[in-house]
Amino acid sequence: MSAALRPDLALISDWIAPGSRILDLGCGDGALLAHLASTRQVRGYGLEIDDDNVASCVAAGINVIQADVDDGLAEFADGSFDYVVMTQALQALVRPDLVLAEMLRVGREVIVTFPNFGHWRVRLALLGGHMPHTPALPAEWYDTENIHLCTLADFEALCASTNWQVLERALLDRQHRAGFSIRTAPNLFCEIALYKLQRPG
Repeated sequence: MSAALRPDLALISDWIAPGSRILDLGCGDGALLAHLASTRQVRGYGLEIDDDNVASCVAAGINVIQADVDDGLAEFADGSFDYVVMTQALQALVRPDLVLAEMLRVGREVIVTFPNFGHWRVRLALLGGHMPHTPALPAEWYDTENIHLCTLADFEALCASTNWQVLERALLDRQHRAGFSIRTAPNLFCEIALYKLQRPG
């Protein structure tokens, strides 16, 4: 994995085939797209709503469209991209299930990451009567962007109910490491989840 990228983005880059077409939803400053363009000759676009991030993308020569992911992807035809990527934004969407369905419509494969709400620190906070405040979920309850948090079990149940195929997954702690405890009880010890999905057929 590349040391130039955030660890989760570096892992995602390892899942992307060279020469692919990619759509990065909530692309931030375009770091992933820039890395993929320079190392894997990937072509594509970023979708971003934040003005400053859009300006950073433009300054870096990244193809970016200013748009709200919650508004859908109607401007893109079926199968327009090899990969559609969304990192650490699933839980902030109004209808994450509908956005995932749209991602799978316009992309051959989808890569998504999210914090696991089933982690033991989250459970301990709730048992104590408080909303969780953990390294993977650092915002306070009153200023968080997260509105639809889920556990690994929730996410995999959604995939099963919609017949979305899980091609790969990486379950990590907050330092982006896998380990024995996560392999033994993933929904209890995983803090950050990465999934690669494919639609049925």
